[in-house]
Amino acid sequence: MTTSFITGFALSLSLIVAIGAQNAFVLRQGIRQQHVLAVVLTCALSDAVLMTAGVAGFGAMAQAYPWMKPLMTLGGAGFLLIYGLLAFYSAFSGNSALEANGHGNGGLWKTVAVCLALTWGNPHVYLDTLVLLGSIAAVHEGSRLAFAIGAISASFFFFFSLGYGARLLAPFFAKPSSWRMLDIAVGSLMWTIALTLLFNI
Repeated sequence: MTTSFITGFALSLSLIVAIGAQNAFVLRQGIRQQHVLAVVLTCALSDAVLMTAGVAGFGAMAQAYPWMKPLMTLGGAGFLLIYGLLAFYSAFSGNSALEANGHGNGGLWKTVAVCLALTWGNPHVYLDTLVLLGSIAAVHEGSRLAFAIGAISASFFFFFSLGYGARLLAPFFAKPSSWRMLDIAVGSLMWTIALTLLFNI
C-alpha cells in the first residue's frame, strides 16, 4: 500500500510540475492574490476527478477510440490561442498597470471559468491522468486506491504550494512593467503550446 501511494504521488507530481498554461494561470492568480483558494481547489479537484476516472479504467476507453485525441487536441489548441491573444492584449493595452496592486477586475466566476477551461481544455491532462495514470494503476492491482490517493495528494500539494507560494514574488510585481513581462511570457507560452499541439495532430 505504501509503495503504491509513493509511486502514485511521485508520478503525479512529475506530470503536474511541468510548466504549462494551467500552472502559469495559477502562478499569475497567486501573485495577484486573487481568488487563490478557488483556483487551486478547481485545479486539484479537477485532477482528482480525472485521476479517479483513469484509475477506474477510463484509460482503456480512451485507447479504444483514437478519434478522441485529435478532437481534444484541436479544442485545447484553439482555446490556448485565444487565451494567449488576451494575454498579449493585456500586456500592450496598459491593463497590467491596473493589476499590479493585486486587485484585478476578474470576478470569481469568470476566474473559475477560465481555470476550468485551461484545465479541461488541455488534451495533455487527459493523456496524463486518464491514459498514463490509468495504465500504470493497472499494475498496482489490489492497491489501486492507495495509488489514486497518492496521485491526488500530489496534485493538492503542488497547486496549493504554487498558488500560495507565488505571493513571495509579489514585491517584484509591484511594478506594471513586471506584469507586462509576465503577460508576454504567458502569451508566448500558450501560443507555443498551442502550435506544438497542432503540429502533433
